[in-house]
This record gives sequence, C-alpha cells and structure tokens, in this order.
Amino acid sequence: MPETDSNPEPVTLRTLRHRAKDGKKFAMLTCYDATTARWLYRGGLDVMLVGDTAGSVVLGFDDTIRVPLDFMLTLTAAVKRGAPHAFVMGDMPFLSYTADDAEAVRNAGRFMTEGNADAVKLEVDHRHVDLIAKLDRASIPTVAHIGWRPQRTPRTGVPVVAGRTDRGVDKLAALAVELQQAGAAILLIEQSTAEAARAVIDAVDLPVIGCGAGPDCHGHVIVLQDWLGMTDWQPSFAPPGGRGGQALQDLARKWVDHVESGRYLADGGPYEMRG
Repeated sequence: MPETDSNPEPVTLRTLRHRAKDGKKFAMLTCYDATTARWLYRGGLDVMLVGDTAGSVVLGFDDTIRVPLDFMLTLTAAVKRGAPHAFVMGDMPFLSYTADDAEAVRNAGRFMTEGNADAVKLEVDHRHVDLIAKLDRASIPTVAHIGWRPQRTPRTGVPVVAGRTDRGVDKLAALAVELQQAGAAILLIEQSTAEAARAVIDAVDLPVIGCGAGPDCHGHVIVLQDWLGMTDWQPSFAPPGGRGGQALQDLARKWVDHVESGRYLADGGPYEMRG
C-alpha cells in the first residue's frame, strides 16, 4: 500500500490497463488540493480526478460550467504535487475544447505541462472523434467521458440517464469503439444503466471507469465531498462513507469554544522572552 511503501512505483496507463485486464478493480475519487491528495494516497487511493466539480464544491457555483481553465490547471498541479506517484487526471472545463480543435490541443497540452497531469478528461460524443485523434497524435492521453455529460446541462436542463433502451445501449457501445479507434486511452461512463456499461466494456479493450454506471466497470469514481458526507444532497450512486461534514462542524464548534472560553494559550503560549 502507498502509506507503507518507501519507494512506490508510479501508477501509469500501463498500470491501469493491467488492472483492467486482470480483473482488479480500482477506486478513484475527485481531489482538489495537495494536502487531501497526500492523505488519500496514504489511504491507498492512487487514481484521482481533478474534476470540474471544483466549480461547485470548491467555488460554490450551482453547476460545473463556470470553473476557469487556469484554476483547473492550478488545482491539477497541486494534486499531483501532493500525490506524485498517483495517476492524476485533469478535467477540461466547459468551452476549453469545443470552440476549436487547435485550441483544444493547446489547452490539453497545458494540463500536461503546467498541470503535470497524467491524462486529460473531456466530455465527448461522436462529434469529438476527430479531436480525440488529434490529441492522440499530440501524445496527450485522453479519458473520453461518455454517457451523461454534465457540461450539457444548459441544453438538457436535467441530468439524463444513458442507455435506458436497446438502441441507446447500442449507440453508446458504438461510440466507445469509435473513441478507442481514434486513440482514447480510457473511457469514463457517467450515470448509465448497468447494461450500457457492460456493453461498452465488452466492446472495447480499454479501462472503463464508471461514475454511477453499474458494477462491472474496471474502476469507479465519485466526488470526494459526497463520499465524505459533506454535501447537502447525495447522488443516488454516491452514498456517503462517513459523516465528514458533521465531524468538521463539531471541530469548528470545539475550536470556537476553546477560544471563547479562554482556554487557548491560557498558560501563556509556547514562546518565551530571551532577555
């Protein structure tokens, strides 16, 4: 485990491919800062996504589409510094890759050079196949995010579950094949039926990560704050693993009481006069 290995091997695409091939499932969480990344890695979590969910859980927006590109680059670099041996994916934010393919390649390249990411994730459909090929040509590993794509919320208004019909399942599997042929390194399926995820897994030879996409995916990811129990609303596929929000609230109250009661530094503090 990472917390006991004094000289750990870095997790790479090859690592994840071997895990998928060997049937060894891997866990992934979102992460947004170096300190948290360090502790997650010590707990055995060696795959992390610096998600555009930072727009909501870090910046406080109601959605993910307002997070700035430069902010995402800063967060990605911070997470990689906190967990340098982990596999860190940088999430390309809204409009950073859709206006122009050349701009998309440059922005993705910034995630690799400035953000020190191991791969970039972008939300795609069949219209992005050529872009995936250009990113592959530029030697930028891509995580192709299919199924429900939150950056589409302005168009759809509400989240949409992918693969609820046979036709929907077939379309998703066909898209997965196209993306693999174009050079995608990993697929991520969000909010789909288990049948759709299974069809994608059977159709490609890539690691497939699920975000609420059934049990068969090689890896699974949810938002860190959802797992910690720090969000006021929990997605149905992300039950909390603890009561982190309540624990933080209790610690805040304890600190307030410690200061207001006069107990803090009541002995005069750690520093003494020298003369």
